[in-house]
Amino acid sequence: MPHVEISHFAAELGDSAKRRLESDLVAAVTRAFGVAEDAISIGLEAVEQEHWQQRVYGPLITDRPAGTSLLRAPGY
Repeated sequence: MPHVEISHFAAELGDSAKRRLESDLVAAVTRAFGVAEDAISIGLEAVEQEHWQQRVYGPLITDRPAGTSLLRAPGY
């Protein structure tokens, strides 16, 4: 605990970009939740643009289950 999952359009992230992303997320999550770095897991999932609505936007953004929150909504 905690787990961060990032869904994104297919993108080439080099090793240095992945390390920077990991470092930034770990710093933010440890600061927010007050947990040790080794308690955090992070997943990346590339989603094809034609599947975004069905796999991400609908279920994870607009139709979230009751009792869950969306920290930030997209501007589209």
